[in-house]
Amino acid sequence: MERHIQAPINKEEAAVLRAGDYVYISGTIYTARDAAHKRMYETLAQGGELPLEMEDNVIYYMGPSPAREGRPIGSAGPTTASRMDKYAPDLLDLGLIGMIGKGKRSQAVKEAIVRNGAVYFAAIGGAGALLSKSITKSEVIAYDDLGTEAIRKLEVKDFPVIVVIDSEGTDLYETVMAQ
Repeated sequence: MERHIQAPINKEEAAVLRAGDYVYISGTIYTARDAAHKRMYETLAQGGELPLEMEDNVIYYMGPSPAREGRPIGSAGPTTASRMDKYAPDLLDLGLIGMIGKGKRSQAVKEAIVRNGAVYFAAIGGAGALLSKSITKSEVIAYDDLGTEAIRKLEVKDFPVIVVIDSEGTDLYETVMAQ
């Protein structure tokens, strides 16, 4: 099924998404990769405040290339989501509702997705230039010293993704392999 949604996304909206749905996201999402996740994890361990509110937000596992003239961002393809698996359950427990990446997730992440009524989306790997056309604004909001791995706030319009793991735990990768 094809769906158009507005981010941030609440649990009720996430609950209607099913593995295999084609989704076009508009609104605000955030980027964070390995180094940013590690820093957020360390901040939480020390009792500190995160640089963004997790509740109902979506994090895109992406490190952009420099923007061309007149564009808010360069190529913006997904990175392998499993590299964030160590950190994702804690962020989901804080209210993170969606993650965008590529590839499979660990059992612990799947359990946290179900426990929190969240969703994991995949963006098409190798299509970073095409995906960047759906990004209308980009600004660094935290960890500027990490360069391309800084946390960015993105405004997106019809950003194309596929639901891979839905809030009930159905995993598209597993169902396709079974077929």
